[in-house]
Amino acid sequence: MRIRFVQKSILPGFGLTMGFTLLYLSVIVLIPLAAVALKATGAGWAELWNAVSSDRVLASFRVTILASFAAAIVNVVFGFLVAWVLTRYSFPGKRFVDGLIDLPFALPTAVAGISLTAIYSQNGWIGQWLEPLGIKVAFTPIGITVALIFIGLPFVVRTVQPVIGELEKEIEEAAVSLGAKRWLTFRKVLFPELLPPLLTGFALAFSRSIGEYGSVVFISGNMPMKTEIVPLLIMTKLEQYDYTGATAIALMMLVFSFLLLLLINVLQWFSHRRFTTK
Repeated sequence: MRIRFVQKSILPGFGLTMGFTLLYLSVIVLIPLAAVALKATGAGWAELWNAVSSDRVLASFRVTILASFAAAIVNVVFGFLVAWVLTRYSFPGKRFVDGLIDLPFALPTAVAGISLTAIYSQNGWIGQWLEPLGIKVAFTPIGITVALIFIGLPFVVRTVQPVIGELEKEIEEAAVSLGAKRWLTFRKVLFPELLPPLLTGFALAFSRSIGEYGSVVFISGNMPMKTEIVPLLIMTKLEQYDYTGATAIALMMLVFSFLLLLLINVLQWFSHRRFTTK
């Protein structure tokens, strides 16, 4: 006679936990997002289109997307280098440097914005040296990009770091022993393994930058048609009691965020499938 032991789950059963999950997501995420969509479409599609197709709105979308894209590209390059150094090398103060990577997560974004503005303004520590060269950072799209680089770097580093740690050094040594140069080894051996996490880190940094407000609002200068970002434009619409315009812009941002979320999940699925099928 066999005795069968049934292992009970530590947490309550599927029905109860699933119910709490759906309730929590509905209250915190789904209901507010549905309210935005209903408010934006309630005024009619014609008014919705007019609200999101004005020159000022299109200019703010252009500034936000281009600056976010540029910042994500920079973070992919330098985030990979930072992750490589932190993973492959040992040096004094390594733990401290590794901890600094997460500083943008803990630091209030408004503090970061004020600090960057003070540093890169015309009389700032760095801005005073750039001004004679004709390079103006603060209150320009360049300043927006700098702020977005600051808040997006950890996403790339923390996404790429574990993958670099799992790469076998023996494969690189074998490639070198067969006569492969450094660039060829990186392009043929390392880059195919690093491409999925780099794409995921890029998507995470890009999506984070799209909705950033606190660190950008100070250094951007908030000039309509020039340095005005989408989150600030939404706040401006709300202050003017233009709820239809604000929710219409928010709905466009919501759709864009959903597309980025879909892209991130596809990249993660591709990365997981690539490593599990080896």
